[in-house]
Amino acid sequence: MKIKEERFVTWSEAKKLLEAKEKEQELGYEQKNATEFLRKFSKLSEKRTSELVEELKKIEKLKDKHIVSIVNMLPENMDDLRLLFAHEIISPSEEDRKKILSIVKKFA
Repeated sequence: MKIKEERFVTWSEAKKLLEAKEKEQELGYEQKNATEFLRKFSKLSEKRTSELVEELKKIEKLKDKHIVSIVNMLPENMDDLRLLFAHEIISPSEEDRKKILSIVKKFA
């Protein structure tokens, strides 16, 4: 297998990709498990996910991997948000964390 592209994707994007592939051919064991997981735990529609991503991109310190983690996990409080950045070198400021939570609350 040759890797064509590598990038961070949200759960709703991954679900869409796997469901499209499922229509074309039978999925492997891991792909079936991933699709089942995504159907259960992907909380936002693709449209709402892309809107949330665009809002979070306005916060300068956030990288794509941070944005994807936030969108996938939809943190509800400061503790949840701190966990997402626990092993990161860069941690958002208190003001940025409040912005992130307020943005997530609009979409969740």
